Amino acid sequence: MRDNPVAADPLGEALHFLHLVGRFYCRSELTAPWGMALHPMPDHLWFHVVTSGQCLLEVGQETMTLRTGELALVPHGEGHVLRSAAGVPAPRIDRLHHDYESDRYAILRHGGGGTPATLVCGAVRIEHPAARHLVDLLPRIVHLEPGEGLREDWMHSTLRLLAAEARELRPGGETVITRLSDLLVIQAIRTWIDNAPAAGTGWLGALRDPVVGRAITLIHQDPARPWTVAALADELAMSRSAFAARFTELVDEPAMRYVTRWRMYLAREWLREDGATVAALAARLGYQSEAAFSRAFKRVVGISPGAARRVAPAG
Repeated sequence: MRDNPVAADPLGEALHFLHLVGRFYCRSELTAPWGMALHPMPDHLWFHVVTSGQCLLEVGQETMTLRTGELALVPHGEGHVLRSAAGVPAPRIDRLHHDYESDRYAILRHGGGGTPATLVCGAVRIEHPAARHLVDLLPRIVHLEPGEGLREDWMHSTLRLLAAEARELRPGGETVITRLSDLLVIQAIRTWIDNAPAAGTGWLGALRDPVVGRAITLIHQDPARPWTVAALADELAMSRSAFAARFTELVDEPAMRYVTRWRMYLAREWLREDGATVAALAARLGYQSEAAFSRAFKRVVGISPGAARRVAPAG
């Protein structure tokens, strides 16, 4: 068994990949009646923090009230609506006037002059495939209330600081708001993992297992290594048969299928993000030839790497 520096906390390792790339942040000063529709943004996560007042959040058929100090994530890039009350017209947010402080930070003032509310909202992209795998498991809405997920003192402090910055944008305020927002998004995901029953099953549940979680981390850290069931079992000081059975039971697929699927997940992301060549991807993921890589890619993804590049969404 090699002396490999494997994370003692595989779930923490997955959270480590939650590096957010902010596409749009907005401080909204709203007065009732008001409404706005946020258009779909595939592969992005929307967040909304109510710093004063309240509003309705509607995602499909799901509707909830967000009050001061509450945070909601819409993690799958779905279009959704925010409004002061049910039935209030909600024009698309990109058709409302914004005062842009920078190319990704804006102030929105909107409404009919009644009861005020202020929000900090944003759309962020999560780049790393491990983090996307985690976000894919989140529910349609992640809603944190002060009485539930926001008990930690630092969370209260972060929300108060965010609210203070949102009231008056001082020099450097854009940077403060965007960094605080990113921290709140990551903490919201951590809190959901800690408290949601669904987070204890499937892939997330497997990450918590001391053996399978370490195996998954090894695969994620070094996807190009010529992994075999025997090599993984050796790293974990287990018999091949015992490891194989445990991995399949918890992850619901054999270890080598997971290795291949993970490599193709990475390849699909790299094709989308940096336009890597097939030869470069094959070498980067440990394949001895372009042909072997292309066969594996088509078997897992269903189309060739070239076709995947052509259909990849822009930006």
